[in-house]
Amino acid sequence: MSAKAEILARVRDALGPAPAVPDIPREYRLAGTLSRDGVVEEFCERVAEYRATVHRVTDVPAAVREILAGAERIGVPAALADLGTVVDDNLSVAELDSLDAIVTGSALAIAETGTIVLDSGPVSGRRALTLVPDHHVCIVRAEDIVPSVPDAVAALDPSRPITLVSGPSATSDIELDRVEGVHGPRTLDVIVTG
Repeated sequence: MSAKAEILARVRDALGPAPAVPDIPREYRLAGTLSRDGVVEEFCERVAEYRATVHRVTDVPAAVREILAGAERIGVPAALADLGTVVDDNLSVAELDSLDAIVTGSALAIAETGTIVLDSGPVSGRRALTLVPDHHVCIVRAEDIVPSVPDAVAALDPSRPITLVSGPSATSDIELDRVEGVHGPRTLDVIVTG
């Protein structure tokens, strides 16, 4: 027996048997247990509470043009090339920082929390695209809004990098002074369509 094994055996003997784990019933909410009724309205209310601007539209290109009137350099993932002027093909941080705004889609959104979920897919774009520019316009399809976090977890691909967005980037210091735009976009416009 090695010295390490001997020491660990002595520790186990000194501690005695492991305590019994009590059988406590868990009341976790599961995916599919909440109704989809009213999820779009609930999502819009919740995301607006985070100081995001919500636009319910049927014509996405027109809404993007209106929201970003005057913006010249609009970054987009390749799947949304028709909505922007600069397609992200691994733009550098400096190039991303020079964009006036970005437009992306989303993997899904969570009504209960007002959270947008980006999965670094062809519509969401890579993480840097969504975190460096100061203005993010995010398109959320009504059919992609789920009632709860368990529903979102069940629907997502666990192998993809996930970014959860609940309003514009913000933080508060010890004096509770809110500062926006520190860790991501300072302005968030959410287009809900469908």
